[in-house]
Amino acid sequence: MFVDDIRNTIDLKVHVRPMTGRQARYHAARSAATQAKLLAAMEDLLDAGESFTDITVQRLIEEAGVSRATFYAHFRTKSDVLVCLADRLREQQLARAQAWDPTLGEEDGAERYAQYWLEIITAQRASHSIMAAVRVAASYDPGVGDFYSDDLETFDELIRSLLLSEKAAGSAPADLDAANASKIIIWGVGGAMARHIGTDDGSGDAAFARELGRIFWYGAYRRPAD
Repeated sequence: MFVDDIRNTIDLKVHVRPMTGRQARYHAARSAATQAKLLAAMEDLLDAGESFTDITVQRLIEEAGVSRATFYAHFRTKSDVLVCLADRLREQQLARAQAWDPTLGEEDGAERYAQYWLEIITAQRASHSIMAAVRVAASYDPGVGDFYSDDLETFDELIRSLLLSEKAAGSAPADLDAANASKIIIWGVGGAMARHIGTDDGSGDAAFARELGRIFWYGAYRRPAD
């Protein structure tokens, strides 16, 4: 029996051909397409007003038109789908944050900062259902909660580094507490922006962004030293 098992294993190795580059690309494309269906299904359900808590895996696979086995081949839980969606948004917003440079055009720094916040608000509004689901799920789902905290901490670290650079260059006041300022900017704005988007129809976005720009530009980046 042992010899037969070895012979069968050898025969299997001989007859199974390695996947070609074209086959690998085909399978990768199919996997990406399936994942996209599931992500789109989750977003559509949330945009339609369905609660993330009430969305089941069964509801999700029906919306996406895939089997349960296919779902679990790509995600462990429905929370993983939500986190994947939110992570794409984070990457987009992180790119915006990294591109913003306070040293360009000192004379209109507050206005440029306001424009930056308006872009963030516009993006957040377009994906409000996803981010609202993340905030709700973060309160009871450890995986989503960890993602949400890591998300804010990523931006907190970026702003803190930027403020420290401004201090080192002599542009921001020497008495600026960069660590606390970055926390207030990121963690404080997160809640204020969610509140604004949830209660405003969009007509007040520019005014809200203008105040954010001025509060943080003159309150941190360019406030007078004591």
